[in-house]
Amino acid sequence: MIDPALQVVLWLFAALFIVLGFAGLILPMLPGIPLVFAGLVLLAWAENFAHVGWVTLTLLGVLALLSYAIDFLASALGAKRFGASSRAVVGAALGAFAGIFFGLPGIVLGPFVGAVIGEFSGKASLKAATHAGVGATLGLLFGALLKIALAFTMIGVFVLDRFV
Repeated sequence: MIDPALQVVLWLFAALFIVLGFAGLILPMLPGIPLVFAGLVLLAWAENFAHVGWVTLTLLGVLALLSYAIDFLASALGAKRFGASSRAVVGAALGAFAGIFFGLPGIVLGPFVGAVIGEFSGKASLKAATHAGVGATLGLLFGALLKIALAFTMIGVFVLDRFV
């Protein structure tokens, strides 16, 4: 049996983590999906793992890890969809990774700049390089939408396991 005072603290921190996690899906300064996952683990702990067990938490952890793959692949695949060369696709992925360290401007501009540089390295025209950059940026936006859907999926899996 978990101490009622600790249970309240866990619920409060879980709610805080989940709210911050959803904010982090929009604001790149916060690790959105990992915070949602941490909040769900705290909720399970608050109930002494009686309703939501390790199988569900493992599944949620895998979904959280999937969010990192989405981050890196979305901008690269967006560039590819717009006809970018493989150099631009690699550039977009590297730009997305580098952009993480520069906050919101880096998150938005990193894939674009990376794709443009990658496309230019293959001696492409300014038009083709810009097209690749736009594709990378649109891929990034699509990736953000996928992460929001993933966060709601995680909440749904938790709620289904908790109440069904």
